[in-house]
Amino acid sequence: MPEKKTFYITTPIYYPSDKLHIGHSYTTVAADAMARFKRLTGYEVMFLTGTDEHGQKIEKIARENKVTPKEYVDRIVAGIKELWKLLDISYDDFIRTTDKRHEAVVQKIFQKLYDQGDIYKSEYEGWYCTPCESFWTEHQLADGNCPDCGRPVERVREESYFFKLSKYQDRLIKYIEEHPEFIQPQSRQNEMLNNFLRPGLEDLCVSRTSFKWGIPVPFDGQHVIYVWLDALSNYISALGYLSEDDERIRKFWPADVHLVGKEIVRFHTIIWPIMLMALELPLPRQVFGHGWLILEGGKMSKSKGNVVDPVVLVDRYGLDAIRYFLLREVPFGADGVFSNEALINRINSDLANDLGNLVSRTVAMIDKYFGGEVPAPGEPTDLDKDLEALALATPGRVEGLMDQLLFSNALSEIWRLVGRTNKYIDETAPWVLAKTEEGKARLTTVLYHLAESLRFISVLISPFMTRTPVEIQRQLGIKDEVSWDSLKEFGRLKPGTRVCRGEVIFPRLDVAEELKALEHLTESKKDSDGAANGNGSGSGAAKEDGARSSESKQAGVQAAGKEAEGRESLPEITIDDFAKLDLRVARVIAAEKVEKADKLLKLTLDVGGQSRQVVSGIARHYEPQDLVGKNVVIIANLKPVKLRGILSEGMILAASDSSGKLEVVSVSGEIESGAKVN
Repeated sequence: MPEKKTFYITTPIYYPSDKLHIGHSYTTVAADAMARFKRLTGYEVMFLTGTDEHGQKIEKIARENKVTPKEYVDRIVAGIKELWKLLDISYDDFIRTTDKRHEAVVQKIFQKLYDQGDIYKSEYEGWYCTPCESFWTEHQLADGNCPDCGRPVERVREESYFFKLSKYQDRLIKYIEEHPEFIQPQSRQNEMLNNFLRPGLEDLCVSRTSFKWGIPVPFDGQHVIYVWLDALSNYISALGYLSEDDERIRKFWPADVHLVGKEIVRFHTIIWPIMLMALELPLPRQVFGHGWLILEGGKMSKSKGNVVDPVVLVDRYGLDAIRYFLLREVPFGADGVFSNEALINRINSDLANDLGNLVSRTVAMIDKYFGGEVPAPGEPTDLDKDLEALALATPGRVEGLMDQLLFSNALSEIWRLVGRTNKYIDETAPWVLAKTEEGKARLTTVLYHLAESLRFISVLISPFMTRTPVEIQRQLGIKDEVSWDSLKEFGRLKPGTRVCRGEVIFPRLDVAEELKALEHLTESKKDSDGAANGNGSGSGAAKEDGARSSESKQAGVQAAGKEAEGRESLPEITIDDFAKLDLRVARVIAAEKVEKADKLLKLTLDVGGQSRQVVSGIARHYEPQDLVGKNVVIIANLKPVKLRGILSEGMILAASDSSGKLEVVSVSGEIESGAKVN
């Protein structure tokens, strides 16, 4: 028998905080979806998460609370595990840096690096940020503060051990250049190379004497091992590296992907790979640094009273609605805005109107017209075959997108099938067919195709939503295990299966009522951990540089805020005025950022077989790879202009709201490029 395929995925280990907000859940929900998808498609999966529990900050907080550091972190870790249980996080191992298995491995790693001359003793003097537990040089500070979190830093001087990062600098640069897939998205790779590696690395402080809450240096009891050598080692200590039982490290290393928030990409793509090089271990295949989930109006912070509690959201809207929103709303890799209104509208449109309504209508019609039993289909028509073809093509498309960690795009493909199945109901009009004997014969095929399409959908959404697929299958009467392989054939659902009508899966929400309720549920306690991001250790959103420039407006971004509110003052136009616009569907073939322009992307488009170049001011809302393959709408007869010296032949249409959120106008892949938009 062939050896079973393996897949190892990790999230960063979370720094203990008395409150994890919705941003902290983002990375772990994404990792869970990926782990579930890989299990579904036949992989043996290792999914690791955990907690990073040592350091000066923890020691200080514990002292203030009159408990030991271990007592403090034990309470916090119990809460984190409860949250992961609430969110249905299917981790295979939960590592704590206070675990004896971890501490033993870290000491062995320190000893090994010291013995081979990669760690040496010296004295450190420089700037230190306690919340981030990071050392900074003078030129790295931002206006005299920590460049990550913006908080004040303090000058420290103490004896320390140092790890020779600089020794491996050139080797790492060469590796990254030869393995472009190692750091993703591409923008993170450019940042690491240009901002940190090529300017030159300084050796890393890896021990402290000013506090005691840490793993002791094995040969020098005055020192404890400093956070990054300790914390980053969890990815291999959990697998049994340098232990008697090393079966898991032989099976799962190197990791397939480390998912991290963008603010800790530096540690995972510079310090961690150099540690692995020094240990003569292969590097992980990929480190993916996703963007931040930012609250509308600014970063999430307890001091601002704007923290969004995932427990509150799950209690009110159900687990699957929250998991779906996190994975669907924002292209993974880009920054995204969390707003209560966006959440409610997404639940109403995608879950209530599209999926929930499809399930209710299908089961109700089978119950009404065929006594609750799935009918045997007749000979399919071209319309039926069209639905079958889309259902059979969707798993392959989803698999390709998931392998690129494009969760939102994968869900978009699934919802394309949901939308097509709803349209199929309108096209076939089962309620009309039921009125005649001839129509009833056709109705058997229609209702079978609806039920079988729902079976496909229930499997496709199962990595993302853990409760809804089970409920769909229960209402369809499916009792057999439903696998990914079952999607290779349309027609696996057995005729005669008895459906079971249930409650509406996603009831429609009253937007105004929900917005009012959520305002009262907002947390208002102080957040000492900073911004809403993947692992709670970062500083929040990147600084915006103010209003859009005229250059961005020319590049196709519609104005937001007050400009949008002022549309009523624009003059009316006639149909003849509108006819002057040549609106066309264009497929994005390639996309790249414009050098030294924060807002601009250069897009290569296919417009009916002809290549065209457009510069668009949407770089803050989309990573280049998120646009490739999209069908967008352009003004094709706009007079060409040069932006930053680059010819732009048209304008991409986009919509934006008062919060600054922007989306390009797109159409489904069923419409071919070059099609006219009327």
